[in-house]
Amino acid sequence: MNDAAGAPAARRRAARARPSDLALITAWWQGLGGDGFLVLPPPNRGRYTQSDGHEDAAEVLAERGLTGPVSFAYWHWQSHGRAFGRSSALKGELLLHWGGDHTTVAAGLGEGPAGFRVVDGGPQGAFRLDRITDRDEAGLPDPADPDGVRQFLDALDEPVDRSASPLRYRPLSPVEAAWLHERLDDPQDLAAATRFAVSLERRDGLTPDETERLLPAWRAEYEERLTAWGAWAELLHALLRTGHAEAWETVDALRVIDSRVAAVVSRVPSERGLAVVREAALAGFRAPVHAWLALHRSLHEPDAVRAAAALAAELAAHDVPETSMHGLYGALIEAVTADWRRETGASYHAGRSYADLATVRFATDDRLPRALRVLAADAARNRVEHVREEALRPGQTDLDGVGTVGVLAAVDRYEAVRDGLLSAVGPELTGSETKLADVWHRYRTLTDVDVRWLRDRVADPTTGLQGLGFCLELLVAHGLATASDVEALLPRRLKDLTKKYRTTYTEWRHPLVTLTCLALDLDHPAAGKLVSWWNAARPLWKDELRLLTHLGAPDEAKAAELWDFVTSPAHDVGQLMTWVLVRARLDGEHPLLVADRLIGNPDIREYVLRRVLIGVADPEQPLWHYAVDPRSVCWWRRAQEVAEHPGLSPEARAVGLSVAREHYLIRYPGQVSPAPTEADRAKAVAWLAQQGHPQALVGLGQVGCG
Repeated sequence: MNDAAGAPAARRRAARARPSDLALITAWWQGLGGDGFLVLPPPNRGRYTQSDGHEDAAEVLAERGLTGPVSFAYWHWQSHGRAFGRSSALKGELLLHWGGDHTTVAAGLGEGPAGFRVVDGGPQGAFRLDRITDRDEAGLPDPADPDGVRQFLDALDEPVDRSASPLRYRPLSPVEAAWLHERLDDPQDLAAATRFAVSLERRDGLTPDETERLLPAWRAEYEERLTAWGAWAELLHALLRTGHAEAWETVDALRVIDSRVAAVVSRVPSERGLAVVREAALAGFRAPVHAWLALHRSLHEPDAVRAAAALAAELAAHDVPETSMHGLYGALIEAVTADWRRETGASYHAGRSYADLATVRFATDDRLPRALRVLAADAARNRVEHVREEALRPGQTDLDGVGTVGVLAAVDRYEAVRDGLLSAVGPELTGSETKLADVWHRYRTLTDVDVRWLRDRVADPTTGLQGLGFCLELLVAHGLATASDVEALLPRRLKDLTKKYRTTYTEWRHPLVTLTCLALDLDHPAAGKLVSWWNAARPLWKDELRLLTHLGAPDEAKAAELWDFVTSPAHDVGQLMTWVLVRARLDGEHPLLVADRLIGNPDIREYVLRRVLIGVADPEQPLWHYAVDPRSVCWWRRAQEVAEHPGLSPEARAVGLSVAREHYLIRYPGQVSPAPTEADRAKAVAWLAQQGHPQALVGLGQVGCG
C-alpha cells in the first residue's frame, strides 16, 4: 500500500486513539471537589432533569453523612444528549447545573479542562462548558471549524432584547453578511445551509437567487414534512417578503396553520394572509389567534381593544373551543403592553407592571365582551395587589405617567365586579401543567360552585387527561366524589384513561389512579375491572403507578406491599406518600404524625420523606409533586404549617423550617408562582426571622439554578 492510500486509514486510527471529548471532560470532572464542593458522577437516564439532579445530590450527601454547607454541580441526561454526539464529541454547550453557594461552585469548577472553557451563567443560571475556538482579524471563524462556526452563529442569533416581540437581532457587518452568503454559495446539502439561511433572513437578508435554490431543495428533501427543516420559517418569510410566485402555494402546502406558520404570515401583512389565519383560528386552532389579531390591527383596526372585541364576536359566532378565547385574551394583553413599551421606551419590567394594570382595567372595560372581561378578572386575581402596591410605591414607579389616583380607581372598580364575573369560573384545563399547579392553592377548600364546576368538567367527554387529573383529584381528595363521577367516566372514557400521562411534576395523580381509588372506596362494580387492568402485564408504563391505587379501600396487605417498595432502592413517584396516607387511614390519625415517626429510619430515604412530610400537611389536598417545589405557594404554606405544628417532633418541625428557608420566596421571589407582592415577601422573611433565622433578612445561599 502506498503512503497516499494509507493516509486516511492512518488518520482514522489516530483519531480513534485520541480520547474523546467526553473522556477528556469526564477525566477533568472526576478531579474536581473538596472544600465544601462536590461533583456528581456523569449522568445516566435516571438523572433526566434538574429535579433529578438535586435528588441525586441529596442522596449523595446523605450517604456520605455530610451535614454542613455543601455546594455541588452536575449535568443531566437532557443536557448530555444535546451536548455530545454519537462519537462522544462535543457538538454544543454542556450546561452544568448546581446547588448551594454560587461563589463556591464557580471556584470549584474553575476555568475548565484544557482546550475548553467554563462560562459562568450567574447566580440564577447554569455554567456553560464549550470548546475554545479561534477567529480571524475580522472576527470570523474558519469555515472548516464546526465549533467555531457554531459559536459564531450562536452569537449572531442572540436577540438584542429577548423581551421584545418579534425578536430583533443586531445588524450584520458587511464582512459578516458576505461570509454568510459565501456559505450558501458552496455546494452542500440542505442541512448544512440551515443556520446560515436563518441568520441571514432574520435580517431580511436572503437574496432571490438563494431563495430560488433553497425552495426546490427543501421541497424535495422534506416533501411530506416541510416544517421539519430548521430554516423553513425563514425561507417562507423570504418567499412572502419578496412576493415570490410560489409563496402562497407554499403556505397552502403547510396545510395546518400552527403558531409558527401563522406568525410568519403575520409578519408580512396582506389581505390574503389575514384570510388564511382567520380561517385557521375559526377552525378551532388557538395559536393562529395571535397572528389574526396582529394582521387585523395592521390592515383594519389599529386599536387593540376594538380589534380584539371584533375578533371575539367572530369567535363566539363560530362556536370555537374556549381555548381560542383564552388565546385572544393573551394576544390582547401582549399587544397593548408592546404598544405602551414602544410609545414610552419602558423596560421589560415596567411592561410587566403595565400588563398587570391592563388586566385589572380590562375586567371592567365595556368595550370588551363579557367573555374577555371574565378572563381578565380571573387573571387579575393574582395581580391586583401588585398593581396596588406599585401605585402606592413612594417615589418613581413603573407606572409613572399613568397616575396613582387612576390606578387605584381601576383597582376599586375591579374589586366591585370581581365576584360577579368569577362565579362558576375555573382555570383553563388545556393550559400548561405549571399554570394549573399555580392555582392549586385556591382549592384547599371547595365552594358549592367549585364542586359543580369540577363535576361538570369530569362529566364533559372533551376534558383531556390533564384536566381530568386536576378535577377528579380535587373531588376525591376532599371526599366529595361520588358514584356518579365514576359512571361519568366508565366505560365511555376507559380507552383514553388507560393512556400514559406523566404526572411527576404536578400536584395530581394520573386520573386512572384516582378513579381506581374512588371506585375501591365506593365498592363500585367497576373496581374489580380496574384492579385487573393494573395487575395485567401490559402496558409497562403503568407498573410504577400501580401501588398508588392502594390508597383506595386500604388494608394491611396493601400497606405491607407499599412498605416493601418504599424500603427498596426503587424510584419513588408517590409510593411513600401513599403508604403514609394508607397508614393514617388505617390507624385513624393525621398523616403528619405517621410521617414524623419515620424520621431517622435507615430504610427510608431522607429526601423522599422530606417532601412527603410537607406534602401531607393537609390530608384533604396532598401535594403529589415528586419533589419539593421551591417555586410553589402551596409548598411554602405547607412548610410553614409543618414548622409551626405543635404536635410534631422537633426534627419534623426542623424539616418544615428547612424547606421554608430554601424556598424561592426567600431566595428568588421573582420565580415564585403565582408571583408574590413585596408585602408577601416581607411577611415571609419576618416569619423566618421569628423562627430564629435572622439571616433570612439578608438572603441565604443558593439552592441551585440554571
